[in-house]
Amino acid sequence: MTPHRPTRSTGTPMRPGEHVVVIGFGPVAARFVDDVADLAAAGTIRLTVIGGEAEPAYNRVLVGEHAMGRAELASMRLADPELLARSGIDVLLGTEVTRIDRARRLLHVTDRATGDSGRLGYDRLVLATGARPNLPVLRGLNPDPHAYGHLPAGVTALRDLRDARSVRAVVERRGRVVVLGGGVLGLEAALAASEVGCPVTVVHYAPWVMTRSLDAAGGALLGRALDEAGVEVVSGAQAREVLLGEDRGFRGLLLQDGREVPGELLLLSVGVTPRTELAEGAGLRTARGIVVDHELEADVEQRVFAVGDCAEVLCPDPSCQVCPGRAGRGPSGLVGPGWRQAEWLAARVRAELEAVAEGGTTVLAPLTEGPAGAVRLKAHQVELACAGAAGGAPWEPRADGGSVVQWADGSAGTYAQLVLRPDRTLAGYTVLGLPRAAAEIGLLHDRGEAVPEDPSVLLRLDGPDAGAGERPTTPESTVCHCAGVSRGRIADAVAEGAATVEAVGRATRAATGCGGCKAAVARIIDAHTPAPA
Repeated sequence: MTPHRPTRSTGTPMRPGEHVVVIGFGPVAARFVDDVADLAAAGTIRLTVIGGEAEPAYNRVLVGEHAMGRAELASMRLADPELLARSGIDVLLGTEVTRIDRARRLLHVTDRATGDSGRLGYDRLVLATGARPNLPVLRGLNPDPHAYGHLPAGVTALRDLRDARSVRAVVERRGRVVVLGGGVLGLEAALAASEVGCPVTVVHYAPWVMTRSLDAAGGALLGRALDEAGVEVVSGAQAREVLLGEDRGFRGLLLQDGREVPGELLLLSVGVTPRTELAEGAGLRTARGIVVDHELEADVEQRVFAVGDCAEVLCPDPSCQVCPGRAGRGPSGLVGPGWRQAEWLAARVRAELEAVAEGGTTVLAPLTEGPAGAVRLKAHQVELACAGAAGGAPWEPRADGGSVVQWADGSAGTYAQLVLRPDRTLAGYTVLGLPRAAAEIGLLHDRGEAVPEDPSVLLRLDGPDAGAGERPTTPESTVCHCAGVSRGRIADAVAEGAATVEAVGRATRAATGCGGCKAAVARIIDAHTPAPA
């Protein structure tokens, strides 16, 4: 996210001693709590965080890895309730907020284990309620989103630790897995299950997988890569019914054309919807998500904020050039944008308190959307990165005057498409099977830099003369895009004693998001660790 025009805070600024309550305890909420924990420890604010699960915050991006037995819970944890309590932070786990009374600034809460109800007052409220999985309309399933906890045995969307435990039970016995939906999360789960030895079938409604990100050529080559990795893809297929056995457990998926896809586990990967129920009940504006402006405010009093996948950034200024067509953005599914929102909101809290203490006025640079975050298919067998929209055929003129550059090598299973603006900066890209080129192209996209006059030089980064045209890395080069951590920060952490990826993560937050940069962090550790005497 990048700065918008500076604006002057016109609401009531936060004052020392106010009670800040965070609803939701996922990765985004954990980042906000972490960034204001020192204020709570000093007694400057009172801080309460409410989590619906019995577990404290953990990295949901790695739930699939956990289900496949490749990531343990200890490495996924993002918060320690005991440490937070010692900082004066109240952590209410296994607690549901049933209603927000904005007029009285009261929350109605219920303990899920005991059923006991109560009320909790607040001065400022941060909604970090995330998103819920979509349930398809299929015979055998209740499409009511509130029925997710009552899905038939063997049917899951793999969203939380409870889901992960049920999936792991099937994976450990190498059971047959069916994935409904060919988006990036569904494919990652399919590849991971195949890698550990499960027979896997992906059922997708469109002619090729990752339809929103890839064109036909890219989709076809990705389909081939999936097949070579042991994942069967049934494309252009509509599911009709979830078939259940005598034990009411999943046994197969029936398609519209009468085909039956057998399995012991059905992973639903058909998108998510922001959790807006609490906001709607409180009279807040919602669209695809909880509508907030560039200062993350959900109400005119500037007392309620929303961050992460539940938030839809759409400012009220009709002349704003950042909200073209007056259309906001729903959940990105990427942890990085949510973390940056949490960090900005924490900085706002700090700035308002400092301004009040000094008798001044808070002037902030609100958040706007930066370059579209890259979608990365993180699997050992397949290397795919894409951002922005697919650009169409190279010979078709583009309305903005830009152009499309495309390469494909069917024998090698590699593909690249660059969507160029008239100034030769990247409006979007897709790169398959070319990891070094993907890294360089992603860097050009994120920095808004023009591609070379001969873009084919980028492909040579993965050729026999690899590195000949590669941009030299600098301390400012971004290694972890989720947390925005540079190579220099990681090198400094290593110099200060961080000798493992986990230690670097604790010191810098690198590799604590999607995990796609772990190998790069490990290489930096090796390069900066002194050789033994």
